Amino acid sequence: MSANRLSEEISPWYQLSTSNGASSIKLTGHYTLIALDQELLKVASRLKYFATQSELHWDLTNIQQMDHAGAVLIWRAWGKQYPSRLSIRPDQEKLFVHLEKAHPAPKSERRDLLWPVLTLGRRFFLFWDHLLGIITLSGQVLLDILYLIRHPRQIPFREISANLFRTGAQALGITALVGFLIGIVLSYLTSEQLHTFGADVFIINILGMSIIRELGPMLAAILVAGRSGSSMTAQLGVMRVTEELDALTVMGIPHSLRLVLPKIIALGIAMPLVVLWTSAVALLGGILAADLQIGLNFNYALSSLPDAVPVANLWIGLGKGVVCGMTIALIACHFGLRIKPNTESLGEGTTNSVVTSITAVILIDAIFAVVFSNVGLKIPR
Repeated sequence: MSANRLSEEISPWYQLSTSNGASSIKLTGHYTLIALDQELLKVASRLKYFATQSELHWDLTNIQQMDHAGAVLIWRAWGKQYPSRLSIRPDQEKLFVHLEKAHPAPKSERRDLLWPVLTLGRRFFLFWDHLLGIITLSGQVLLDILYLIRHPRQIPFREISANLFRTGAQALGITALVGFLIGIVLSYLTSEQLHTFGADVFIINILGMSIIRELGPMLAAILVAGRSGSSMTAQLGVMRVTEELDALTVMGIPHSLRLVLPKIIALGIAMPLVVLWTSAVALLGGILAADLQIGLNFNYALSSLPDAVPVANLWIGLGKGVVCGMTIALIACHFGLRIKPNTESLGEGTTNSVVTSITAVILIDAIFAVVFSNVGLKIPR
């Protein structure tokens, strides 16, 4: 038998003993608030350590005094549930009964066997709800356009101009940087392979076709979705949190006419210009890298580019820019208007907006690839 005295005679003690191969711990002393004042942390840590030994028998019958503070200390050491082996007096049991009612043991969660089906159904109906919301918002925007055609004086030129500057002019820097680097990477990856087969001149075909038709619009759309799309969603979300949207409703100003439509028009105009800018800078980076890697003449590359890439590919890229820009703005406004007046919903809505916009951009690119699969791929002779 081993004994460990914590302080004085009235201080809480514990004794460990082993009999017939069974270990037990006997609590003695005063387990009261006054007695535990100086030894609270030490006693709590020791009792928690012993509570991890499931085979240990707890004997509380020799405790001289115990109040609610001592009972709470022991109850928390047990993990808010009775140990498997326990000896206790009736007056002590009353204290633990109250604690058990106040802190019931956590119930073991049983996952429903149909949880995959339930999760899939929940996701499906959530997707359908968002799809209907986007379609409804699109219809409202179309009605606003018809209204502005009949009342041209109410066209929000100032809002459109401000959104053009934010989504177009301010995005030129990041799109140029990423486009230039992608052009360099693409050129370095293909120039050496073509040089091995003596087909150096075809680097212009690869760079022109891939950048003008695919990479330029995709890079611009993804960057704008992450930059401008998130900004639009956050702007509308903050207006929801600060109750500015409610104030506009009270004043009779429709959200779609003054907030949504200018963003869609501005991004629909700005995106093809950003696509053209990104593609030009990416081609510049690719041609410079090819010049350094395989000695491709810069003037020759520029002069042979129109013959290597049919002009239809340029129109396809610009068309992707228009569709992707308007889609990004529509999705961003949809999620922004659905944000609830709390910060958690603001962050979640912004994240969902960016993810949905990028997914929609990739889907649009796939649709364009299928629809225009026979357009602009054959070089006229």
